[in-house]
Amino acid sequence: MTSKKPERLGDAPIEERFRELMVGAAKGLDDVFNGEDRSQDHKVGFVLLVFPFDSTDGRCNYISNGADRKDIVVMMKEQIKRFEGQPEMKGTA
Repeated sequence: MTSKKPERLGDAPIEERFRELMVGAAKGLDDVFNGEDRSQDHKVGFVLLVFPFDSTDGRCNYISNGADRKDIVVMMKEQIKRFEGQPEMKGTA
């Protein structure tokens, strides 16, 4: 009997219910930002995160147009610092 290694957060594949939609959205975004000509290098990278609002386990599905995950981790950490540094906004605008 073989035991299945537990998945670490972020290691699981895209949930099947989101796979086709996310691949289509990623292709569309890549076409918009980088053109349909795949012979040229990408100039703009992106990450798409999709999660169900009713999730209780923190599950988030991830897809990108080839960005290195190490670079994405750095970018996300920097973005979180920016978000946390913003003052609480109040008002009616």
